[in-house]
Amino acid sequence: MLDYDKEAERYDASRGGEPRAAAAAEAVLGLVPRQARRLLDVACGTGIVTRRVAAARDGLRITGVDLAPAMARRAAARLPGAVVLADSRRLPFRDGQFDAVTSVWLLHLAGGGENVRAIVAECARVLRPGGVYVTTVDKGASHNVGSDIDAVLASRPPSTAHDAADHVESHARAHGLRPAGRARFTGHGQGRSPRRTVADLRRGWFVTLPPGEPLAADFAARLASLPDQDRPRPDPVFSLRAFVKP
Repeated sequence: MLDYDKEAERYDASRGGEPRAAAAAEAVLGLVPRQARRLLDVACGTGIVTRRVAAARDGLRITGVDLAPAMARRAAARLPGAVVLADSRRLPFRDGQFDAVTSVWLLHLAGGGENVRAIVAECARVLRPGGVYVTTVDKGASHNVGSDIDAVLASRPPSTAHDAADHVESHARAHGLRPAGRARFTGHGQGRSPRRTVADLRRGWFVTLPPGEPLAADFAARLASLPDQDRPRPDPVFSLRAFVKP
């Protein structure tokens, strides 16, 4: 698992920057009702998406929350007075406080099914009746674009996708939420190159290939043998699901 306090400084530049953020914000807003006035962005990270959501719609008051202090500091610089340091499994807000709740690129990092259930439960709790929860799903699958890199990585030890769409929907239904829409957006600037993938592997990006282990070294060698080491393969396409609280 990556240390997101250490990742904060390079996070935006290494993940598509403003073009990716713009695509994410547009897709999220397409699922947030026009009448929404209070929105909570759970795991807002550096606030690069949160700021765009806030700027795009007049009258929408946004609060961001993140667990990593370095990420939250960067978000607070973009959204002064609107960012809270907190755990998404125990949100410091009252029941029914928000018209919409979002969690973009969070559930795949939750560390297990119990944590995903806890996060979805909290997001449902702080939603008012009629409110909408919007979240990314199937994050890992989004990066599989059918490239030669994916062919190499396909043989790595499998990991459980706790943010699989059917699992997330099941958790949402268990807490009174109902499916209300879906969307997709392109992760501009996130197409993998072999050299970049090796670097990600060596810093712990792939949870089933811990850095320093022989298996990780074997995959690094196989990736390093691919052609066009610095040519990015196609960008991932991310999936969003929306759920309404009756």
